[in-house]
Amino acid sequence: MSKLSIVKVRLERDVNCYIVSDASTREAIVIDPGQPAEKIIEQAGNVTVKHILATHGHPGHVGGKDDVKAATGGQTGIHSADAKQFLRSADHYLADGDELEFGEFKVTVLHTPGHTPGSCCFLVANHAFVGDTILAGGIGKQSPETDLRRQMMSIGTKLLRLPVSTALYPGHGPATSLEREVAQNPIFRGAGVRA
Repeated sequence: MSKLSIVKVRLERDVNCYIVSDASTREAIVIDPGQPAEKIIEQAGNVTVKHILATHGHPGHVGGKDDVKAATGGQTGIHSADAKQFLRSADHYLADGDELEFGEFKVTVLHTPGHTPGSCCFLVANHAFVGDTILAGGIGKQSPETDLRRQMMSIGTKLLRLPVSTALYPGHGPATSLEREVAQNPIFRGAGVRA
């Protein structure tokens, strides 16, 4: 059985990029390739990058995708709604339920609109890479394209259906767990949600 390796690369604008790899095959995905791309490329030097995925189209989360692609040969992916909203190109336009393989693992795309129209979370085993959909103790900053009601619906219909033991890796700040967020995140106060 393969082991999953997760390396967090802290980028400009306090964005977390993640290099997630199969420790046996050394195949990997890069999630949220911001800037500086050189930091990502250096950290990914000993793996074969299969996919370069953006949780959403804000510049801090995609600014380095072309440089990372050029250096690694990985295929880029973003949800079509954010490709349209932010004029971003990709090799693959992602949709809810898509599955991409790397090594003996697969990443499942969960479309979680709200922070942006094309916000996505990426599920690998019991690890969810959640971008700015939910952060430890809060949610991502609101911007003009944020639809807070839709974001809360996405959290309720997609993330809260995952096992409570699911680890959450947000686009900013520390990693957390679904169980911890349900118990402590102020967005759940008074919502009658239990882990």
